Amino acid sequence: MQNVWPIFKKEMRAYFASPVAYIVITVFLLICGWFFSTSLFVVGQASLRNLFQIIPFVLTFFVPAITMRLVSEEKKSGTFELLSTMPVTDHGVILGKYLAALALLGIAIGCTLTYAFTVSGLGKIDAGVTLAGYIGLFLLGAGYVAIGVLASSLTENQIIAFIVSFLIIFALSLVDKVLMFVPVKLASVFEYLSAEYHFNNIARGVLDTRDLVYYASLIVLGLYFSARALQRRF
Repeated sequence: MQNVWPIFKKEMRAYFASPVAYIVITVFLLICGWFFSTSLFVVGQASLRNLFQIIPFVLTFFVPAITMRLVSEEKKSGTFELLSTMPVTDHGVILGKYLAALALLGIAIGCTLTYAFTVSGLGKIDAGVTLAGYIGLFLLGAGYVAIGVLASSLTENQIIAFIVSFLIIFALSLVDKVLMFVPVKLASVFEYLSAEYHFNNIARGVLDTRDLVYYASLIVLGLYFSARALQRRF
């Protein structure tokens, strides 16, 4: 943690010292708020169902936007050479940057709790399902952030990092939608690879170890290969 904490603080200062954090959080909340208010005032349904359906889609754009600069910017500016002279390991750098992006994502998702309080004030809310939905969102976001960090560690160009992470995340969210086009024997494999399939399981209020193992594997693999990519920077 001695390696991780300084990197974490540095990245959090970078987020909030510039308009980046405020802009992405505001846009995130505006999009989510629009879908929530549509369900509430137009359809007349006091429910978080629409919110939980739209946030995974929003994350496919939101996560690449907050992770694209994490490593690629430092590669381009050459500041990693400075970090190499300090008592900070590559794994510490990656983990610190990952936790900072995850914290920013957690703040954005946490702000949507106001919608849950609104629903609870209008009627009875299923606290268990709501809690499971937020746990699923956090795990889904944590896996996506690991992918974003990996994409950023592979290139010096932020735009390329955004595109690569977006394509990977989009593929993982789409893979369970094409099961009708794959052989029956491979359907279960494709279904398991889908990030949204596991999120939907958790959002229904079922915490299955297979879903937890999936997200843990996604995070560990993403951070591991990010550190490996960082070690080959010279």
